[in-house]
Amino acid sequence: MGYYTLVLTLVCVLNFHAIVRSEESNLETYIVHVQLPPGPSLSALTDDLQSWYQSFLPTTLSSSSADGPHIVYSYHNVFKGFAARISLEQVKAMEKKPGFVSARPQKTLPLHTTHSPNFLGLNQNMGFWRDSNYGRGVIIGVLDSGINPDHPSFNDEGMPPPPAKWKGQCQFNSIACNNKLIGARYFTIGNGTPLDGNGHGTHTASTAAGNFVRGANVFGNANGTAAGIAPLAHIAMYKVCNTGCSESDILAAMDAAIDDGVDIISLSLGGPARDFYDDNVAVGAFSAVERGIFVSAAAGNSGPFLGTIENGAPWLLTVGASTVDRKIRATAVLGNNEELDGESTFQPADFPSTLLPLVYPGTNSSNANAQFCLPALLRNIDVQGKIVLCEVGGGTGRIAKGRAVRNAGGAAMILINQQPQGYTTNSESHVLPATHLSYADGLKIKAYLNSTSSPTATISFRGTIIADDRAPTVAYFSARGPNLASPGILKPDIVGPGHNILAAWHISVENNTNTKSNFNIISGTSMSCPHLSGVAALLKNAHPDWSPAAIKSAIMTTADQVNLAGNVIQDETLRPAIFFAVGSGHVNILKATDPGLVYDIQPQDYVPYLCGLNYTDQQVEIIVNRPVRCSEISSISEAELNYPSFTAFLGTGNTSETYNRTVTNVGEANSVYTVEIIGLPGVDTTVEPSTLQFSGANQRLTYQVTFSRSANARSDTVAQGFLTWTSGRHSVRSPLVVIFG
Repeated sequence: MGYYTLVLTLVCVLNFHAIVRSEESNLETYIVHVQLPPGPSLSALTDDLQSWYQSFLPTTLSSSSADGPHIVYSYHNVFKGFAARISLEQVKAMEKKPGFVSARPQKTLPLHTTHSPNFLGLNQNMGFWRDSNYGRGVIIGVLDSGINPDHPSFNDEGMPPPPAKWKGQCQFNSIACNNKLIGARYFTIGNGTPLDGNGHGTHTASTAAGNFVRGANVFGNANGTAAGIAPLAHIAMYKVCNTGCSESDILAAMDAAIDDGVDIISLSLGGPARDFYDDNVAVGAFSAVERGIFVSAAAGNSGPFLGTIENGAPWLLTVGASTVDRKIRATAVLGNNEELDGESTFQPADFPSTLLPLVYPGTNSSNANAQFCLPALLRNIDVQGKIVLCEVGGGTGRIAKGRAVRNAGGAAMILINQQPQGYTTNSESHVLPATHLSYADGLKIKAYLNSTSSPTATISFRGTIIADDRAPTVAYFSARGPNLASPGILKPDIVGPGHNILAAWHISVENNTNTKSNFNIISGTSMSCPHLSGVAALLKNAHPDWSPAAIKSAIMTTADQVNLAGNVIQDETLRPAIFFAVGSGHVNILKATDPGLVYDIQPQDYVPYLCGLNYTDQQVEIIVNRPVRCSEISSISEAELNYPSFTAFLGTGNTSETYNRTVTNVGEANSVYTVEIIGLPGVDTTVEPSTLQFSGANQRLTYQVTFSRSANARSDTVAQGFLTWTSGRHSVRSPLVVIFG
């Protein structure tokens, strides 16, 4: 009898463990929003708040096991709520409890992935860089993939101690952090360390605020002194990413950064546009801005297609990517003596100038993917000792294509764009002699291939070339508006250097084990975002009393509209860039420090705007973290927000729209500004008053703009232009976009 009892007991135990494992396999991390209970408010810093959060979970979920259901993070700054590992059934039970607002599974968001300070007009020991103290005393919180603390970009030579307000942690040992890298934290994705595993965070942190490092280069190219935009600002790294970035970690990092005392948050990450109450980056950033923290965010890398903009909330600075005037030249020389200029960071000195056979896997191939040089397809083609022509795309990275060519015996690679990439070419650390050419030049090579039975080519490596007068151009990958989350707010706000950017790297791309001074050249709005985070740090030092919105306005209204040749900024097609690509223009740091007028927005001003988006009271509460009754608020349209740009919609039955703006005088106390409208075909525009006369510093004056549809306006088109207020010293420019229905 005892035998059967033992067997029965064993079966029950095994079944119990099977049930537990099944439940654990159904667990997901949910982001949960709750309301505080009525009565005396709970302190966000007491155990009472944690107990309130715990009360939403079934009492059986008291386990602290990382494998079982449990609360992962308790939030108190970004919003009232928590992240928890729970099942869908447990969420349904939670929904019945008083105070529950919402819960949804977390999303995993992607990362948006020497010379640029000089390109932006910053020169060591001169001008605004010196006058802004190189960002001294400002703390930039970088949410990214971690950091390599022993890189020389993060040495603290010349750095002051952290400000007294700093309360952050260094989760390396005490030696790794210093007066430059004052904090480093990891979260669930961090594998127990803030150390950078893929280089992205090291690159972005050094771009924003890396210290001066002489002799920075990659394979000897782009040689010079590397420095971040704010080289004397402090860095605090919050590791929230590896290959992706979990929302629960991002929110926990924002929560911590607010407590720690950062001045700037830099976010080179994001996801597709969604309503702001369902966008945890936007929700967390609102709480940061409410506390005076400036937030810079990458626009995303899904360009050049319209409607791809990410991080479109108006309290964020949304940053697109542009080129700089430096190219690392690698020229394809064809057998007909035609030369086509491309780029490559790897520049071998011993590559022969003799012509080699040129082969294109896409020629006469029955496989639709042959032109992409996929490894499996190259095994069936004779590329031994030849130069191989490959097209960008096909799900294989550019460097991976070169690796496939090398492994198949190819001598070199010519990489050509497809049409969407246009003239945007990358300078990268290829594994074999290579050059990357534009789409137009790719067509020329294909024409040459069709003109001869024995095509040949070589590559001439010509090193670093400065002074491309087409720069800046908008990079093809830089995401475009319109802003699907809020079409009445023009995005991106600004573009800045984000293409072929040299900055610190976690390993040597040259396989050099004798130095920690490693650098790499990469591209993305991930690179442009920290440039603008550094710019914000310089402005924060120069104007410590400015709000985040004032800093943003100064950046936007002083932006450049022309390239180094004096022509209108172009996009990847070398045609004039539309405002949905370039926003207000290309950042001009020297002008931004003295904008004359700013369009300021206080955090409470966003509430009428959010109600105007037809969000419910509960949805607005999720964002602003306090009770809201939209029925008791005079809601406003998107275009009525006191934003430094205008977007108007004029349908056939809606022939005019009128909007108000208020500007604050941050220039000379006694000054007079007159208005001018440039462009905007198909629209009759009136501004009242047409003159603004200021008699004191920080004085605020309001004007009104009316956009009226002209008889010749064509439906389903977009008009763009500028509204500019000009004084004897300042020019304050706002982009205008009118969409005709």
